[in-house]
Amino acid sequence: MIKDGKGGGNTRTGLVYEGEVDLKTFLDSKTGYEVSGDKVFYNEELVARIFKKNSFYAVFLKELEVDWSKYLSKRLMPDDSIFVLLNNTLFIIECKFQQVSGSVDEKLQTCDFKKKQYQKLLAPANVDVEYIYLLSDWFRHSRYKDVLDYIISVNCHYYLNIFL
Repeated sequence: MIKDGKGGGNTRTGLVYEGEVDLKTFLDSKTGYEVSGDKVFYNEELVARIFKKNSFYAVFLKELEVDWSKYLSKRLMPDDSIFVLLNNTLFIIECKFQQVSGSVDEKLQTCDFKKKQYQKLLAPANVDVEYIYLLSDWFRHSRYKDVLDYIISVNCHYYLNIFL
């Protein structure tokens, strides 16, 4: 939503927020980490790979030889994802920015379903899945207590403005 404006389809505020919380940029700025393409190195050792939106399908699933259409009726597009080699876990990362009440409120309640869909998709490759929201400060308001508690209760995670 645009503050004092029209609906989410025309807004750029969420895209700006997603740009500010870019995982590659964040990790590359941390001591010991270097990001080259989709590869993440820590002290020169490959530790993870990052896949954003379509590259999740075009690169990650293709390398795993997983045909998404055999497991899902519709593609899910992660804002970001990171596959951590050490624990064979894919972390799905969704960035949510809000300045006024709107559709993002309800989207937060879908994490359980989406996590289960990603688990179903990656089960043939024996890859574990974690689902994480990166939320703007808007979600600190007390009206989000129930939904934030729900996110934790279904074994998903959230962080508030950790990149800013």
